[in-house]
Amino acid sequence: MNPGLWFCNLSRHAPDIIIPGIRLNHFACDLSRPAEVERVVPVLLAALAQAAPAGRVLLINNSGFGAYGHFPAPGLEHQLEMLDVNIRGLVHLTGRLLPVLRARGGAILNVASTAAFQPTAYLAAYGASKAFVLHWSLALNEELRGTGVHTLAVCPGPTATQFFLRAGLAPGSVAAGLSQSAEQVVWASYRALAAGRRQVVPGWKNQVAAFCVSRLPKPLAARLAAWVLARYRLQQVRR
Repeated sequence: MNPGLWFCNLSRHAPDIIIPGIRLNHFACDLSRPAEVERVVPVLLAALAQAAPAGRVLLINNSGFGAYGHFPAPGLEHQLEMLDVNIRGLVHLTGRLLPVLRARGGAILNVASTAAFQPTAYLAAYGASKAFVLHWSLALNEELRGTGVHTLAVCPGPTATQFFLRAGLAPGSVAAGLSQSAEQVVWASYRALAAGRRQVVPGWKNQVAAFCVSRLPKPLAARLAAWVLARYRLQQVRR
């Protein structure tokens, strides 16, 4: 680990991460609220200029959550907050930090999902939000060509995190054989970033699934996804 690296975290609560040698600086921020983003960005930039005044910058937009069920379950407020975090917060933070990225060079890593490749009934707004993240990231990368900044869209499949509980599924809803660990996704992302790739789907099973559904007519892909999600996910929603 490079001792000169400086890590920052923007989220509501400080992450429970203890790694020797890592300087993790937490900036409390609710990314669903524009005023919170505007408040914290100047503080972050001032701290960055003082603690790490030179060097490339890596922006990782990883915050996001989902919602399983018939829209608007579990509630319209939940759905709208999800779109604020998954889309607006990501765009807002990237736009405010883009000047320092242009000035110092670096990369933007946006976490999308394999849900981005087809319409996802019972996960409709979440899947659409991740389709935005994927397409916006690829388009932004083209705009940034020649600037010293490039964008990577990461599209993981089911991953062993708290995502499914936050989305309303019961514990144990996703079989271990069908999911990846967070570490596997991180390493796949790191390798793709180092190779200068624009998009990565971690895991060969996810790659096959994404390749197949992305080549189907959208109405057919939507019907297939609805069948899969209804059969293997919808009955796991906590009541």
